[in-house]
Amino acid sequence: MDADGSQLGIMTTRAALDKAFEKNLDLVKIAPTANPPVCKIMDYGKYRFEQSKREKEARKNQKVVELKEIRLSLNIDTHDFETKAGHAVRFLQGGNKVKVSIRFRGREMGHPEIGYDTMKRFAEFVSEHASVEKPAKMDGRHMLMFLAPKAAK
Repeated sequence: MDADGSQLGIMTTRAALDKAFEKNLDLVKIAPTANPPVCKIMDYGKYRFEQSKREKEARKNQKVVELKEIRLSLNIDTHDFETKAGHAVRFLQGGNKVKVSIRFRGREMGHPEIGYDTMKRFAEFVSEHASVEKPAKMDGRHMLMFLAPKAAK
């Protein structure tokens, strides 16, 4: 292929290199595994520059999703619970995922059902803004649940 995109047909490697040299451009293999290999005459430096520019622009438009953590206690009071839920909603509205954790201390280990109830209540409280990515699960002395923001409609 020529620099303007026109087909030059099948030719020897030497002839293709000579044609590229005449135009002061590079001969670049597009499909080296094809039979015969497909090459293009182009300014390779300019091509690499434009490609890096496109990649930089794509990275600029990306949003990095962070994982924010909310720690609850087993016997959390109503107002504290609502405050923590408010923080979680704010994180979710910002497009971040939320990890909700409860740490069991001492005799609390004997009552994981209270932790499940707290997690369930928390998930219901933020259900308007979040969907449960991973339901509540015990992990040693911790109970973890992951929430993801609901897709904007």
